[in-house]
Amino acid sequence: MDTLRSIETFVRAVEHGSIAAGARQIGITAAAASQNIQRLETTLGIRLLSRSTRSMALTDAGQLYYNAVKDILRDLELAKSSITEFQGEPQGRLRIACSAAFGRNVIADMIPPFMRRYPRISVELITTDNPIDHITENIDISIRFKQQLEPGMIARHIARVPILFCASPDYLARAGRPTQPEELSHHACLTFRVPASGRMLGWGFLRDGLRFEPDITPTVNSNDIDALARLAVGGAGIARLGAFVAQPLIDSGQLEALFTGNATSEGAVTADIEPLDFYVSYQDKHAMTHKLRVFVDYLVEVMPEEWKMA
Repeated sequence: MDTLRSIETFVRAVEHGSIAAGARQIGITAAAASQNIQRLETTLGIRLLSRSTRSMALTDAGQLYYNAVKDILRDLELAKSSITEFQGEPQGRLRIACSAAFGRNVIADMIPPFMRRYPRISVELITTDNPIDHITENIDISIRFKQQLEPGMIARHIARVPILFCASPDYLARAGRPTQPEELSHHACLTFRVPASGRMLGWGFLRDGLRFEPDITPTVNSNDIDALARLAVGGAGIARLGAFVAQPLIDSGQLEALFTGNATSEGAVTADIEPLDFYVSYQDKHAMTHKLRVFVDYLVEVMPEEWKMA
């Protein structure tokens, strides 16, 4: 068992670029991690890492050993999960990465009831819009909107969230209220930049079955949806927000929703707002452990009915 702990320490150090970073992932001190790796090197009779006070690098032998053992930890976790599934009680750590605003405003509220239902599962929630690597970051499952999905992953749709275009009463009093998407070109627009691609998230509309994006001039870009919401509340312009962010601000009178009229009424908006689709994604079918399966089933169960696709 000590050898397995030493192997885990070595693999995490390589994956995260330093002994200290690897130690944090497994909850031990950097000194203890260094001792684990030294014991492994002594057992093998080879030097695995070249270390200095500022850097760490694999030796040739270390690279060969890492290639041989890097999948052992994952295989052991899957084996443990298989036994747990056989016993009928999911358990262990569940490491979840989620797009930041959805994680803070939706998923965080769903986790406490999940943990009460499955008390032997411990959860780690990472909220980020940055690209993630499920393997090197030990992520069991990620929850992303469509534009964030990583290639090569298995993805399952879990929610279709309404999008609301919003502005403060003060801004609308000063700049006027757009009634058609094309009028956005004359307004201050607060846009979200997707960290994975560096591109602005498009402001999509649907008209007569066709998707289009009106011309806009971004006045503020941000990689944080909640920050854009605060900017809109402050009167900086129009923001494109998920309903889970926008609706409480609309209900409190801090923001007003745009383009919400019935398209069949005279003078009303003639386009629908493109919704935001969310997915759970994981590495491959072998990664679908018991704890992961019950979490995905739980999310599908508790998502608001209006967010579920027909």
